[in-house]
Amino acid sequence: MPRIHVCSLQRIEDVARASGAQSLLTLINPDFPVTRPATIDASKHLRLSLADIVAPDGDHIAPTESHVLDMLAFAQAWDRSAPLLIHCYAGVSRSTAAAMIIVAALRPERDEYDIAQTLRQRSPTATPNPLLICHADAHLQRSGKLIAAAASIGRGEDCFEGNPFALELD
Repeated sequence: MPRIHVCSLQRIEDVARASGAQSLLTLINPDFPVTRPATIDASKHLRLSLADIVAPDGDHIAPTESHVLDMLAFAQAWDRSAPLLIHCYAGVSRSTAAAMIIVAALRPERDEYDIAQTLRQRSPTATPNPLLICHADAHLQRSGKLIAAAASIGRGEDCFEGNPFALELD
C-alpha cells in the first residue's frame, strides 16, 4: 500500500531508515542545510525553498503556485513502490500541507474532510500551511473544499517538533 511519511528535519534519517522511504520531499527555508539520507538517491529528492509564512512579505519566500506545481509533478513521478518521505523544519506546517495536497491530488475521489480528519488523527500537532493549501485548492479545482477542510481541523497542539506519522494513499 503506498504510504507517505511526514517528519521534522531532525528525524529524516531515522524515518527514512525505519520506513524504507526512497523518495524525499523537502520544504524548508532556502539557506537551511539539509543532508539527504544515503538511502535516498539524489534523483528522488526534491527540495522546495520556501518559508513557513501565510502571506507574502519582503523578507521571506512565500509558498507559491509554482511550489505546488513542482510538488505535484514530483508526486506524480513517485512510483509508489516504496514510501515517500516529506519533511520541513518542524514537521508541523509545510510538510503536513504537502501530505494533504499530495493525497488530494493522487486520490481525487477522496473527500477533502476525510483527508483532513485522517491527518488530524495521525498528527495532533498538524497545522497545514494555509497558503500552500490555497494554491493547491485552486490548481486541483477543489472549489474551496481543500481550504475549508484544512481550516476545519484548526491549529494543532503547540509543539517545537511534530511526531513522525504516516498517511496511506488508499
